[in-house]
Amino acid sequence: MGTDGIWSYRPGSGHREGLDLTGFRVEATDGIIGHVDRQADDTPQRHLIVDTGAWVFGRSLVIPAGTVTGVDERERTVTVACTRADAKEAPRFETDRETRDPRYLAAVGAYHARLSHASQASG
Repeated sequence: MGTDGIWSYRPGSGHREGLDLTGFRVEATDGIIGHVDRQADDTPQRHLIVDTGAWVFGRSLVIPAGTVTGVDERERTVTVACTRADAKEAPRFETDRETRDPRYLAAVGAYHARLSHASQASG
């Protein structure tokens, strides 16, 4: 998946237009990383802002929509294609201003695209 595709929900992910994911639990491939604090579907760089709570000292993460591998509306869970360690090492999110910064979004997109490429190559 290139950096352009990282910003769009994957076909078959279970995401549907208009679905509000706010409050959904977010699970990495090896455990829970937090919950969806905000969802940005009104931008070309569609993403979720995930509040990690105490797990990463109150840090939030920007998770591109293309990393979402599953949405379970009944269980209110979003599954993402990264590990907890991958999420912890992602580019640091400080303020909403960064979600409008092309350099920051490029770094986030490139980081997650590399993870996606690495998992496809090993799988």
